[in-house]
Parts: sequence; C-alpha cells; structure tokens
Amino acid sequence: MLDFFRKHVFHNFWLKLVSLGLALLLWWRLGHDPTVEAVITAPLEFHHAPENLEMSVEGQTQVQVRVRGPERTVRRLTPADLQAIVDLSGAHVGQRTFDLTSKQIHLPDVVQVVQIEPSQVRIDFDHSATRTVNVHPRVIGSLVTGYRITDVSADPDKINIVGPEHRVSEVSDAITDPVDATGVVGSATFTTHAYVTDPLVRVQKPEAIHVTVTTEKAPKGATPR
Repeated sequence: MLDFFRKHVFHNFWLKLVSLGLALLLWWRLGHDPTVEAVITAPLEFHHAPENLEMSVEGQTQVQVRVRGPERTVRRLTPADLQAIVDLSGAHVGQRTFDLTSKQIHLPDVVQVVQIEPSQVRIDFDHSATRTVNVHPRVIGSLVTGYRITDVSADPDKINIVGPEHRVSEVSDAITDPVDATGVVGSATFTTHAYVTDPLVRVQKPEAIHVTVTTEKAPKGATPR
C-alpha cells in the first residue's frame, strides 16, 4: 500500500497540487462570473453539398446568434468561435427549407444559444448546366471628330457559362467591362474581361478578352457613331 501511495499519489505531488489549485480557481471564477448576453454574426456553413446540383440561397447567408454565458467567455467570443452549420445531405432538385436551431450552432460548452435570426434558410437546388454564349463588347469614349467606328470584335468571341439550369437558359450573352476608345484612329486592341449579369451564373473558365475597335474617317454627310 505504501508503494502504491509513493507511486501514484506522492509522485509529482506538488505539480498535482498546483494543477488542482488552478482547476479550483478556474471553477470558482466561472461560478462567480456574471451571466451576460451578446449577439454574434457568423456566416452559414453548408456541409455535404450534393454533387451535380447548383444551390441558390434566398435571403441572407449569415445569421445573428444571441448567446448567454459567463461574462469573461462571452466577451472573448468572435465569429471565428461560432459555427452555423447547415447539413445538405439528401438534398434534391427543388426548394427546401432548413430550420436553424441550437443543434446547428457550435459554441463552447459553457455558452448557450438564446435566439437565432433568421431561424430558417431556404435553398433552391437545380441541376448544373453549361452553355456557350456570345461575348458582347462594350465600347465607350469620344472619337476623334469626323471618325466613326466601323467594327468591334472580341477574341474569344464565345465563352462557356455554368450555373443552375433554369438560370443558364435565360442568359443571352456575356458582356465585357467597358473599353475606352477615346482618340482611336485606325484600330486598337484592349484587354478586358467578360461577365454575366445573373449573380448565380458564372464564367466557367475566366480569361482575358481582347477587344479590337476599328475606326475610319466618316464620309462627308455621314453621322459618326
């Protein structure tokens, strides 16, 4: 028995005693820490997203979580300490509403979730689709007096877009950022980029677009453009 106490109790006795004291101090502080509430804003995290489906979220993609807990702990909380997780397992084409409860909110154990705003998130799932569309160059600026634009071309003149099937089908073309043709005499080539106005549809492989603007002197009596 004496050997047991020497080996398991008195071994590193002072270190164990200090550890016990620190644990008791921490317990005492937590037990006497006033309880406070705070609101933390954090982005939604979508886990287990289904393959080959595009998702669009109606409304906000972040939540405001009102929490309650020991003052010291609550005051130190940051959005990085909070996880708001939506499990998309089993999702299929169509609309689906997900409830946001305390089960979806991951926080330190001593902190409680009081309220979540919004309490639901609605997501529209659709098949992913790819389509080729024309690139429409945009030209701005003032031409030299007496000159007019005779040709505007884009290289490449077509790009692939991808997104939810029903949204991709509604896109007619991609548009370039504006190129300023002020003062162009003859021809000039500008490097720009193309985009799609629908925020849920994206360019599949973004690349530089080269827009060539050609001008010539307008015949007398013609209206420059």
